[in-house]
Amino acid sequence: MILADKIMELRKKNGWSQEELAGQLGVSRQSVSKWESAASIPDLDKIIKLSEIFGVSTDYLLKDSIEPDNRDRNEEELFQETAAYTDGPVKVVSLEEANRYLDVTRAAAGKIALGVFLCIISPVVLICLAGFSDEEGGYVLSEAAAVGFGLPVLLLLIVVAVSLFIFFGRKLEPYEYLEKEPIELAYGVTGAVEKQKSKYEGTHSMELVIGVALCIVSAVPLFVAGALDGDGMLPIIGFDMCLILAACGVFILVKTCVIFGAFQKLLEEGDYTRQKKYNNKKNDTVTTIYWCVVTAIYLGISFYTMEWHRTWIIWPSAGVLFGAVCAVTSEFWKRK
Repeated sequence: MILADKIMELRKKNGWSQEELAGQLGVSRQSVSKWESAASIPDLDKIIKLSEIFGVSTDYLLKDSIEPDNRDRNEEELFQETAAYTDGPVKVVSLEEANRYLDVTRAAAGKIALGVFLCIISPVVLICLAGFSDEEGGYVLSEAAAVGFGLPVLLLLIVVAVSLFIFFGRKLEPYEYLEKEPIELAYGVTGAVEKQKSKYEGTHSMELVIGVALCIVSAVPLFVAGALDGDGMLPIIGFDMCLILAACGVFILVKTCVIFGAFQKLLEEGDYTRQKKYNNKKNDTVTTIYWCVVTAIYLGISFYTMEWHRTWIIWPSAGVLFGAVCAVTSEFWKRK
């Protein structure tokens, strides 16, 4: 149980309203409300007063509950576990900075996800117009006209997407150290962040299910269209629908993972433990070169062949291969 929950529990146990407790402490009701919602932390003198009013020790108020799997591990063991992956000063993150970061991330997550969505659907118009330019199908639209209309739309959507990435990426730049450097949360911040994370976990799980489901069923329109009309426009329309559904699924996945990832960065969990930060720091150069090469290959092959409906397979293939590259480089650094 964190400080915010303890204040609320003790206040209710004594039958006091927030205003009554505030009067005894000489603060405003809004201050008590912020303490109980973990939006702020009381000063040390207020904590001492709270311990006197509630008849509990300051030690009880200040110490967050320890999770069961950590009870048998002392501070020295935890220090030794993380010290090996800390090669410099550890930045202390205050509650105010943690809340600012979470607010900025929530605002940027949807826009970053929209950029990914636009990248995925960018070839939809070009593919559709290319279908109408099929001379064997008797369509009047020429191939030059199809490319003339479709390519600018594709480039425009990519420009908008890149603009979103740059604009909102700049807003998150001041917090890049959270995913690269070891951090230490100030007193009370861990409990406050964990409380917000627990509230979001239900939404995160639901959006993961919806996003994955949309990506899986995105192939259905393509199969149905191919079965109904193997040589006409239906397969092309089916493929466009496939891209749109997949883009919707990816939008949901990216948005929720960006938000949930913010909690993990602050708590140094999941992909942001000190060990993984240490490994990723050593792999930064390899990662940059790898994705620049993949992007160049994708654009080169796509513009040369103009078969955008097929070249998209480069990205998932590159993603799978990237895991292998990271594993090899990590093993290399360990042996070195």
